[in-house]
Amino acid sequence: MTQVAPAALALRGTLVHCPALGQVDILNDHLLLIDERGFIAHVSPASSESSQNYISQHHSFVKTLPPGSFLLPTFCDLHLHAPQFMYQGTGLDLPLMQWLDEYAYKAEESLDQKPDLAKKVYHRLARRLTEVGTGAVLLFGTIKTETNLILAQEMQGAGVRAFVGKLSMDKSSRPTYRESSAEHSLKSAEDFIQRCKASVAEFVEHQRLVEPVITPRFVPTCSDELLEKLGELSQRTSIRVQSHLAESYGAAKWVKDERGIEDIEVFKKHKLLKRGTVHAHCTFLNSQELDELVANQTAVAHCPLSNVYFSEKPFPLREALDKGLLVGLGTDIAGGYSIDIMNSMRQAVAVSRMREGVRAIESGSTPTVGSQARSLAVGWKESLFLSTRGGALALGLENSGEFTVGASFDAQQIYVFDFESSTAVGALDFFNLEAERKSELTIDMIEKWWCMGDVRNRIGMWVQGRKLL
Repeated sequence: MTQVAPAALALRGTLVHCPALGQVDILNDHLLLIDERGFIAHVSPASSESSQNYISQHHSFVKTLPPGSFLLPTFCDLHLHAPQFMYQGTGLDLPLMQWLDEYAYKAEESLDQKPDLAKKVYHRLARRLTEVGTGAVLLFGTIKTETNLILAQEMQGAGVRAFVGKLSMDKSSRPTYRESSAEHSLKSAEDFIQRCKASVAEFVEHQRLVEPVITPRFVPTCSDELLEKLGELSQRTSIRVQSHLAESYGAAKWVKDERGIEDIEVFKKHKLLKRGTVHAHCTFLNSQELDELVANQTAVAHCPLSNVYFSEKPFPLREALDKGLLVGLGTDIAGGYSIDIMNSMRQAVAVSRMREGVRAIESGSTPTVGSQARSLAVGWKESLFLSTRGGALALGLENSGEFTVGASFDAQQIYVFDFESSTAVGALDFFNLEAERKSELTIDMIEKWWCMGDVRNRIGMWVQGRKLL
């Protein structure tokens, strides 16, 4: 008889994940075992010999999930400005560069001056991320090391997997909010990296959820000297890198006028276009420049709502995916007003469908949305991949974003329908389920949740095996 080792957590129910772009697998009635370190140790149908053996021996320990619910990998948010969470949902009527002056820099400077406020804002941010199912997040912070350490501590304490970036910027349109020199900025980045790592050193490796990230804000706020030094620091330490790239016409023109080259060339020149780097937006990159990202194994954080407000054109998502570019989704708080990646998924699909419509009109052809013909549109299944497994791969989390043995158990429990009472959950409505006597989750039910679901459908969440919700 097949033996299965004891587990720290045993769950039986429906699993849903996206192992590949456009693929949604529904694993009905599976047994999932998680070891004491928070890794998946066993996953197979509950009817299999190994699963039946475990269930018979540990029946009282196995938690069975309701048939109208399912486990899904947690979401990954590849671009979020933590201090801007303070004014989320305001000031979106201004152009990007003016918005930075009027809102972003002031808010960031305020948190750097008020550690108690920073702790309050970041504590609430961590709570909101948990509520919306975000288990991993790539964060822009502020320029002050201590404030970013508060951010790191709040994320670690809340159990959220976080990559924290202390901003590096020796140039600014706000004189009081910049670092005094490239040398000072480099030393501050090095100091933050060391202290951020030290802040989680007391934990065993699998419990260290926070990592530092080298974060030149974007080319207009960084001298060539600073970018060169940060590139060298990244090469020397293998620390991840994040920044903004080709976000808006104004920002791109600023760089071209000042430096004489496009900002992608600036990043490449200073070795900041490489594996382990995530660049947000990239809306003003052409096909050849997207190829450069692919060749350098650089990922993109696609933030569709923010692009609507602050970029004059959408990101070419379909073309990027066809090229094999690593792409995940971001909320870009507060350039985007919603912290929920579910909205980023919906917006990514909506924007792509509009792009396909424009393509068809301009070419005099018929839109190919939903057909097998070449289309610029992406579907909801593809967006679900981008928010889970795709985002994890973009972050370098190879063992995350799917339900396989050896993967981190980063999961959320979604409840859509109570079959016992024939009652739907939250904003969802189903008809004829009782008459049809269905008791298994279907792809149509998942699509309905994707379109209309909200926080009321999320009844559980785990990161590295630790229950957060």
